[in-house]
Amino acid sequence: MNTPAELRYSEEHEWVKEEGEKVRIGITDFAQSELGDIVFVELPEVGDEITADEPFGSVESVKTVSELYAPVSGKVVEVNEDLEDSPEFVNESPYEKAWMIVVEPSDRAEFDSLMSAEDYVNMTSEE
Repeated sequence: MNTPAELRYSEEHEWVKEEGEKVRIGITDFAQSELGDIVFVELPEVGDEITADEPFGSVESVKTVSELYAPVSGKVVEVNEDLEDSPEFVNESPYEKAWMIVVEPSDRAEFDSLMSAEDYVNMTSEE
């Protein structure tokens, strides 16, 4: 399982990459492998406000539909439109091509409270 050390992770299997004043969010390699082949991704619109621990979209696989939970609160400033036509990017490249949204966080403490890669690996190895 690929778990980049420079990212932060939520208990709901989202990854977060700090990019200056913004953060980029997607789902982890572990999550996509558990879900199976992704066939549809539903994401918020640019300008939407998201709230930490609340759903902001969903991914549909051949097995199930799973909600995406916001790891931080803030305003959506960018959405990965490529996932609309190519949801398989989530399986092929969860950390590069399949980022989902970019957010301007409203509370820095939420980012700081996310798990390190080591903590995330420990959590997922217990599941």
